[in-house]
Amino acid sequence: MSRYVHPPMRVRRRRRPPWRRLPLGPLSLLLLALLGVLSLLTFAIQHGPQAAMPSVRAALPSVSADLPAISNVLPPVPSVAPSIATATGGRLLDDLRLVAASTRAQVAVVVIDLRGSQPVRTELNGNRTFTAASTYKFPLLMANAERIAAGTMKSSDRLCFSPAQAEEGWFADYDPGECFTRQTLSARAGTYSDNTAGRMLIDNLGGSRALNAYARSRGATQSSFYFPNKTTASDLAALWTSEAQGQAGGQRAQQWLYPLLTKTAFEDGIPGGLPQSTRVVHKIGVIDTTVIDAGLVMGPRGRYVVAIATDGIAGDAGWALVARLSRVVWQHESK
Repeated sequence: MSRYVHPPMRVRRRRRPPWRRLPLGPLSLLLLALLGVLSLLTFAIQHGPQAAMPSVRAALPSVSADLPAISNVLPPVPSVAPSIATATGGRLLDDLRLVAASTRAQVAVVVIDLRGSQPVRTELNGNRTFTAASTYKFPLLMANAERIAAGTMKSSDRLCFSPAQAEEGWFADYDPGECFTRQTLSARAGTYSDNTAGRMLIDNLGGSRALNAYARSRGATQSSFYFPNKTTASDLAALWTSEAQGQAGGQRAQQWLYPLLTKTAFEDGIPGGLPQSTRVVHKIGVIDTTVIDAGLVMGPRGRYVVAIATDGIAGDAGWALVARLSRVVWQHESK
């Protein structure tokens, strides 16, 4: 059996360094000393303290230069609190309290006055939780509007119905395999609050988890829309403020969204307390004794967001209470 043998290494004799070959007389020692002094002086001149310790700031790369801006990574997250002043008192809040005290229903109202450089917020029980009912369709339509404005969705997209998506609603033409445009389903969900159309749009968006992730990115931090479907007047006002201030796709999104939520099949709430000529873009939610309406009012003195949630009075009486609260807000905001 042969065994691997390392190649033989050539032995090299070490050469004597130059200084060893110099004569060791006094002259040689003097020359060596002078050379050493000159070398030390040269090193001191060329390598002073500043050169030996370079600036840490110059050595480290700039964080802002290496990382993309947050606005390029994630969409801007609106927040009502930092940019909107909260009114802790005033006639409007007093009048809202009087109406709330006159009824056995639970009442929550949030008003965002969008006039001026700093909007002003008036709040009554804004963080009280209510069943969201069909108000979940507002952030759902917001998400579609923003994506249509960005070009990642089209109003002409076709969505096909499956029997598992059937829910009680206005329309009876949902046959298995039947396809509808996004525009048709959005009009049904917005103008008529049709539940099957809403379900088809939610499934297309990615389900309730995707819907709630979007709603949080637009200011609704306390809500769980669609499942288990809870919300607050504060969250609904935050969503509408985000939309009204152009943070959810801007004017292109508004041009698609607003007609779906104007002159709807449910005009007895916020619009019911206003002059007929007033333009209101809004979305309602009604289930059992819960009646909710939230939207953007465009009055003669400017725009304001109002979210009204009530629980405890059903039917016409519930709508009348929302309209009464809307009228109180109008009387203050139209001055």
